[in-house]
Amino acid sequence: MKVEKRIRKEVPGLGERIRRARKIDRRSLQEIAALAGMSTPNWYAIENEEMKTLPLETLRRIEAALGVSFDVNFDGNEDETEEDEN
Repeated sequence: MKVEKRIRKEVPGLGERIRRARKIDRRSLQEIAALAGMSTPNWYAIENEEMKTLPLETLRRIEAALGVSFDVNFDGNEDETEEDEN
């Protein structure tokens, strides 16, 4: 049996931070997006914050592709909201 706990965390300006990191990188968006395992339209949707929720796994792939960290952690010390799916 598995028990699941979902936590969401508001990270203001994350899309813009991702955009700035991408623009500093000398590789093309197509190359960076491919390294992160996503399409360029999906990447743009993330930068423009058109997505309501960004899975942590996707953020980690973006960080790996760009070689940066956006310091998004779930250590319990910050304002996080638990998602109850009953």
